[in-house]
Amino acid sequence: MRLFVASHNAHKLREIAQVLSGFEIAGDDPAGAEETASDFAGNALIKVRAIAGRHRGEWCMADDSGLEVACLGGAPGVRSARYAGEEADSAKNNALLLANMQGAADRRANFTCTIALVDPDGAEHVVTGKCFGKIALCASGAGGFGYDPLFVPDGEERSFAEMPAEAKSAISHRGRALAEAAKLIANASKGGD
Repeated sequence: MRLFVASHNAHKLREIAQVLSGFEIAGDDPAGAEETASDFAGNALIKVRAIAGRHRGEWCMADDSGLEVACLGGAPGVRSARYAGEEADSAKNNALLLANMQGAADRRANFTCTIALVDPDGAEHVVTGKCFGKIALCASGAGGFGYDPLFVPDGEERSFAEMPAEAKSAISHRGRALAEAAKLIANASKGGD
């Protein structure tokens, strides 16, 4: 079964393909779709709607995800990719996060991933996955992307960037949201709710 994903991010498409190995993943850049919503679900819906019209009768998916840090009031949140500015990269975002948390005793954080799906009949569905953990004092690991070198999930000593891809996907916010999306698609394909 083919699944069109509103993304041009090769790292994200690879993670999705690893978790949803039973699907043919086809990336489709939602160019021009501005993420103007104040929450992850709203932004995911904006992106999936941007591509769904091009793929009528097919499953389409988009996600919006980010890091929410307790001592920063939930920031960077929906601005995670642009935390240090519109042209920022992961290194700049991570440096700003560490600077803003300097001296913070409360390092609790969670990653949230919300997936919006449009089914072949045009109906919209939303699922969410979360992974709780803490922000490390410094970056470690070479794997993953984004804030992965700083995020240590609960029950782990390693950052996401130090974990093998399969281990990360098994507990990550995106892995959990994708598992829910896979169940939803399987149910819909069988005609159930």
